Amino acid sequence: MENKKCFCDTGLLFKDCCGLYLENNQKAPTALALMRSRYSAYAIHNADYLLETTYVSERNYYSKTEILKWATSNKWQKLEILSFTDTTVEFKAYFLDSNHQPQVHYEFSTFKFENYTWYYVDGKFE
Repeated sequence: MENKKCFCDTGLLFKDCCGLYLENNQKAPTALALMRSRYSAYAIHNADYLLETTYVSERNYYSKTEILKWATSNKWQKLEILSFTDTTVEFKAYFLDSNHQPQVHYEFSTFKFENYTWYYVDGKFE
């Protein structure tokens, strides 16, 4: 993925964008950067990163197997950021489902900064 555009639609190369967090073990500097990197993690099927970046008290609600199943059964098309604050991101993720039908996942996500690290807490869906 050295010269591939990032999945999160910044227009940057993956290695200069979400690849910094997914492959180089850097910490996302903002909730928005973490949300973008989590979208990219779905696109490249990195369930470990998705669990590691979920707030510790929320992790027991998620299963690595289920995350991987969701990530791999869909073809991720594009990310659209609708709005964001220091601790929230509202977005739409466009994907093709397992039947190749276009779908849109809307979410208003909440993030928490603790011990110099951003974590995904939860989201409201429509």
